[in-house]
Amino acid sequence: MVTGYVLLIAYMVEPDGPWDSQAADEAGVAAGIGLAFSGVTALLSWVFVKAAWLRRWWYVVPAGLAFVALLRLTVLAPEL
Repeated sequence: MVTGYVLLIAYMVEPDGPWDSQAADEAGVAAGIGLAFSGVTALLSWVFVKAAWLRRWWYVVPAGLAFVALLRLTVLAPEL
């Protein structure tokens, strides 16, 4: 949930104009934090799948979140 919230913030931040580089930087930082959190989520998913507490399809959640974060960092990055 925390990762989803951080990525939502990354997508909500838009620069006001070409002079607002701080907003673009903040969106990148939030997407980077979301990418790091999705890596932690992937490791936790791996532990819980190995312990047979979760099924293998739970790997989709961190992979999807990482994909969304990478999209915001590259293709959908705010332009100035």
